[in-house]
Amino acid sequence: MAISTAVTVGAASDDLVAEVSQRALSVKVGPGRDPSSEMGPVITAAARDRIVGLIGAGEQQGATLTVDGRGIEVPGHGGGFFVGPTVLDKVSTDMDVYREEIFGPVLSVVRTDSVEDAIALINANPYGNGTAIFTSSGETARRFQRGVTVGMIGINVPIPVPMAYYSFGG
Repeated sequence: MAISTAVTVGAASDDLVAEVSQRALSVKVGPGRDPSSEMGPVITAAARDRIVGLIGAGEQQGATLTVDGRGIEVPGHGGGFFVGPTVLDKVSTDMDVYREEIFGPVLSVVRTDSVEDAIALINANPYGNGTAIFTSSGETARRFQRGVTVGMIGINVPIPVPMAYYSFGG
């Protein structure tokens, strides 16, 4: 599964959401066999409909939709199962987009006030497969590494998974 939730801390939240939203808008969505495509379709119409439904539920439940990937049109591929990059900000833990694994190009942003709150939020999530922190503070990185209780922890790396030649138990 791709990254589904970004947990932001304090004042960095607004700048991070703005930057991620800008980048999401620049992703080229197209057919998987097109070398210029950065993101292809989802696997089935049912998957697309489920993802689109969860985006709508997030919006209805109070999240702020900063990038909407629903209804994306890919020229020449009108019957494709495309969902564009989507960013939902101000997501809370009681929303469907937080509780469900989406398996689509949707980033839910949950805002916290402190690193301790972020660690507690991560530890309370039942899907504790992997997590990462981006920080310039060694002290914060150590506190995060020692505090979270998940399978894989990354410090300033986007996805904390082993290289292809190591086994992965997922």
